[in-house]
Amino acid sequence: MAGTAVPRRLTWQLAEVAASNLETPETTSLVFDVPDWPGHLPGQHVDVRLTAEDGYQAQRSYSIASPPENPRLVLTVERVKDGEVSPFLLDELRVGDRLELRGPIGGYFTWEAARGGPLLLVAGGSGIVPLMAMIRHRFAASGDAPVRVLYSSRTFIDVIYRDELAYLTGLDSAVEVIHTLTRAQPADWQGYRRRIDKEMLAEVAWPPADRPHVFVCGPTPLVEGVAAALTELGHDPARVKTERFGPSGG
Repeated sequence: MAGTAVPRRLTWQLAEVAASNLETPETTSLVFDVPDWPGHLPGQHVDVRLTAEDGYQAQRSYSIASPPENPRLVLTVERVKDGEVSPFLLDELRVGDRLELRGPIGGYFTWEAARGGPLLLVAGGSGIVPLMAMIRHRFAASGDAPVRVLYSSRTFIDVIYRDELAYLTGLDSAVEVIHTLTRAQPADWQGYRRRIDKEMLAEVAWPPADRPHVFVCGPTPLVEGVAAALTELGHDPARVKTERFGPSGG
């Protein structure tokens, strides 16, 4: 049928490390050249596969941090204690090294600037990664959708993309970032000091009548709690998209 998309069979391909950028003491953005990359939507992810000399393989999924406009693919990786994959990616991988990946994967948890806003992004920890792809895309595409980000981190030094988020909010007053720090705060901290709850969401989110696009990503308890609270506040559950992560081999 004319106009019908044919699903593309995902195949493994080699990606070469072009650069690495430290985001926090435990988080690094890895920049890859992928020669046959087909393009992606903000919010999608890839699978990464490592193969040991004895043939043992380990595979993990990582959200894409770069916008579609970036010719290079960026994955932001957080160290998982005693993990199999993240310590290798952060400690052993060097510029010029290659690894296998396949993607992009996922279509439900995506947003494009053409859809407009308002756009409410709620993240916990490394859940900010796919949402950052949306924010970067909004700027790269010269979008004008109002954006509010509610971002929960353990401490100030754990805030991924901290400087970039501050820079982008300085560029456009329609983009706001609200932080909450759950474990420790600097002496001059002016933001929230607790986990995200219904009261916080009521203060930050647009009214349900504004019908914002909502994307929530982070640990399962945070995601489930935020989604339930937004529904209780009157937001349309169909407009609240969620992506969660839990314990894995890392």
